[in-house]
Amino acid sequence: MVFVSGARQVGKTTLAKQIAQNFSVAIYLNWDDIEHRQIILGDLVDLLGLNQLNTGLPLLILDELHKFADWKSFLKGLFDRFEGRLAILVTGSARMDVFRKGGDSLMGRYFNYRLHPLSVAELVHSDWNTDQLIQAPKALAAESFDLLFKFGGFPEVFVKADSKFYKRWRRLRQQQLIREDIRDATRVQEIAQLEMLVVLLEQQAGQITKYSTLAKQLRVSVDTVRRWLDILEGFYYCYRIRPWYQNISTALRKEPKTYLWDWSNISEPGAKVENFIASHLLKAVHAWTDIGLGEFNLHYLRTKDQKEVDFLVSKDQKAWLLVEVKNSMKAKLNPNLAWFQTKTEAKYAFQVAMDAEFVEADCFQHTTPIKVPARTFLSQLL
Repeated sequence: MVFVSGARQVGKTTLAKQIAQNFSVAIYLNWDDIEHRQIILGDLVDLLGLNQLNTGLPLLILDELHKFADWKSFLKGLFDRFEGRLAILVTGSARMDVFRKGGDSLMGRYFNYRLHPLSVAELVHSDWNTDQLIQAPKALAAESFDLLFKFGGFPEVFVKADSKFYKRWRRLRQQQLIREDIRDATRVQEIAQLEMLVVLLEQQAGQITKYSTLAKQLRVSVDTVRRWLDILEGFYYCYRIRPWYQNISTALRKEPKTYLWDWSNISEPGAKVENFIASHLLKAVHAWTDIGLGEFNLHYLRTKDQKEVDFLVSKDQKAWLLVEVKNSMKAKLNPNLAWFQTKTEAKYAFQVAMDAEFVEADCFQHTTPIKVPARTFLSQLL
């Protein structure tokens, strides 16, 4: 089986239906549809032709199945019964490990993939090579780059590129996420306070997350704030990155920084640029990990005496890439890049400038700290 999860309206259903075109028999069923739900709980054997000789595997696509309380046991039974005779693709707008009501483990029965919004590299590399980490630099049209930054990477709003449509889409999507998906799948009753937390996260994106401060602002307990952040993270609204402290005795060790999956929600320009780069890095580390190129993770670097670099990408538990984000190429090269590179032994250290023009040169040919255009660097990721 294959699990594909990602934020609401990121393109999971469209991707699933494109995959279905490669199968002679493919059935799409959405748990949110009452008629589809009856079919799922009924007998799928005749529908999929599993009781007759077929020339190929039929494909069963199950969308939003995690909303079914016993979904794990259901899938385990289906997989064990028809192993080798049925391909199963499960999609959902929440992390599959959030919903633990299913009982039996699915360990060893599926591969998990995380679908992200569009990125610079995805828009320019139709021939992405899955056998290598880094792609050749390729220019994205300046207009497309600006639209991606302004409207975000969710396909519908990016393609339409219309401000009025975007504002309506954003408001409706947020209401559906909190007042439907989260309310129906969790025990959160304080929806108004949860919506206030969302507003605070938009205002504080990229800052160190102080649970106690948020708790005071929302007038709830620290444990409640942690639980709500876990829920928002599980539904792909935000994500937290933790500090890297290996080989750095004075590094911060506990407090995470929180970013949004949709960087277009952020109004402050500097924070939006940082979130834009963070989301590209997160997409890369998730994809590299999911396809089996290694175990990658995204961190930040900060010491107690205020030395800081925005991001560190680790590969197989070792520092691999340092990234400092700046709005302008004119900004002085951050001396902390060299200091942290020496401490962590990271192979690469880049200061990524958002305003710089594309340069057709490989950033990863350089192993000492260097300024690079965001348009070049991001095109080499995913």
